[in-house]
Order: sequence, then structure tokens, then C-alpha cells
Amino acid sequence: MDITRSGWFRAARDLFGSMLPLSIRDIEEEIAERLARIPTKTNEYGYDPHGLHVASVRRAMLPSALLYRYYFRVESFGIEGVPPDRVLLIANHAGQLPFDAAMLAAAMLLEAEPPRVARGMGEYWIPQLPWVSVVAARTGALVGTPENCVAMLEAGECVMVFPEGVRGINKPFSKRYELQRFGLGFMRLALETRTPIVPVAIVGSEEQQPGLANLPRLGKVFGMPAFPITLTFPWLGPLGILPLPVKYRIHFGKPLRFDGDPSEEDADIERRVEVVTRAIADLLERGRHDRSGIFT
Repeated sequence: MDITRSGWFRAARDLFGSMLPLSIRDIEEEIAERLARIPTKTNEYGYDPHGLHVASVRRAMLPSALLYRYYFRVESFGIEGVPPDRVLLIANHAGQLPFDAAMLAAAMLLEAEPPRVARGMGEYWIPQLPWVSVVAARTGALVGTPENCVAMLEAGECVMVFPEGVRGINKPFSKRYELQRFGLGFMRLALETRTPIVPVAIVGSEEQQPGLANLPRLGKVFGMPAFPITLTFPWLGPLGILPLPVKYRIHFGKPLRFDGDPSEEDADIERRVEVVTRAIADLLERGRHDRSGIFT
């Protein structure tokens, strides 16, 4: 028996919904309305070929939307220039935990036209975490293999990539806003699929959890690629993972298009990657210059 179809379940759900603050109900309705307009093709059950489930995205997006609107108070600039079909969003990465990815995804759903579910390319260790692989797939993320990325781009999806990877997210506070070495894979994928690249600069994530040190060997004990030491973690226990209420500003650059053979030598690919790196660095510099403070 499906309890979600029973009368008592629907009554309890409706009662709980009526008790939610009006702002939360408004955001729920906004998320539902915008998900109804995403270009992603789904079957009659709301699934796409890669495992995304629209109802799961709707549930998962609520906390992200609340963080986006009320905690990080995100402002987006230039998002109207993001192409409406397949596109690679290439962004800087920082902050110990991937709140920056969540806020970029929220911006694409809440602010972009048409609304998009930004498909995240996760680290290879993510599927090893209990339940995480299923939740990630249902909400649009996949392990960052070239095959997964090509399949989503050829389906016309919006894919977000953080080429710094762990090098960026776990760097110490002393290196904030210093872009770490970019991987080359995203450029080969862009060349193979003829996909435009939009450089993205996320200002604010560098200050959300200032890193003091990193203990990668201890991280391996827990099956993680790193074990950061911050101002609050591990000193405050689970509370230490909460970010500071910094203000996020997300700057989208103009689309960049590249031609060439994806199997070219690394040196040739690196020259193209450097163009993207400089574009993000310029956006970061402008974004930091224009802001009045970390929290305002």
C-alpha cells in the first residue's frame, strides 16, 4: 500500500504545509513553477535518463533556496548571458564544504531564463558514502567521468564544473582567491561537444569557513580526500561545519567558444584553459573590488 496516497497522509501533509511560514510556502511554489519550465526531458514518472528526479530536486532545492535568499543573500550578475541550451559553467571552488556549488545551482534555477538544473560533476569518492550516490543522482549530480559529462552535454544540459577540485575547496585562508591549478578535462569536453564555456566567479565562499590547515592523511581514515581544520571545526563538533553568514556574489562572464581537436597535446589545451582561468580571475578581482564588505 502506498501511504502517500492515503487520506490521512494527505491531510497531515496539508496541515503541515499550512503551518509553514508564508515565505517558505512562497519559495516552494516558486521552485515548483520554475521546475515546470526546465528544458530537461523527463519521462512520465519525472525521471531523466541520468537518474534526475524532478520531485527530488524540488525537495532538495528548498533548503538551498532558503540559504540563497536569506542566509548568504546571494546576488547574481550577468546570468542573463548564459546560453539557454548546453553549456559548461566553469567556476572557482572554495570554502571547505560545497555551499558554492549549491548556490550556483540555486542561481541557475531561481534566476536563469529558462530555469536550469545545473548538473554537478562530483568527485569519485562521493558514491562511496552511504545514500549519497542515490541522492546525488536524483538531484542532478553525477560522478565526473568524461562519459557522464558528454552524455549530459549532448542532451542539452547545463553542467557546472569546478576544475580546481579538492585543491581549491580545501586551500588555507592565506591563499583565498588564489586560483589553484585547473584540470584540463573540461576543455577537452568542450572541444569534443562544441559546448560554450561560461566563466563564473563566486565571491564570498572563500570567507565562509576560513581554513587554518588540512590533514589529508586523517581524511583518508574517514574516506575523504581532505580533513580541514577551520576556526570552528573540529572544535565545535558538528556545529563547526556551519558556514559564516557571508554575502555571496556570483558573477557570470560572457560565453567563451573554442575550436580544436580534443586530443591535442596538453600544452595546447593548457593555453585554452588559461583563457578561462584569466577570465575567472578578472571576474573575481572585479567582484571583490565592488563589494562593500564580507557580510554586506
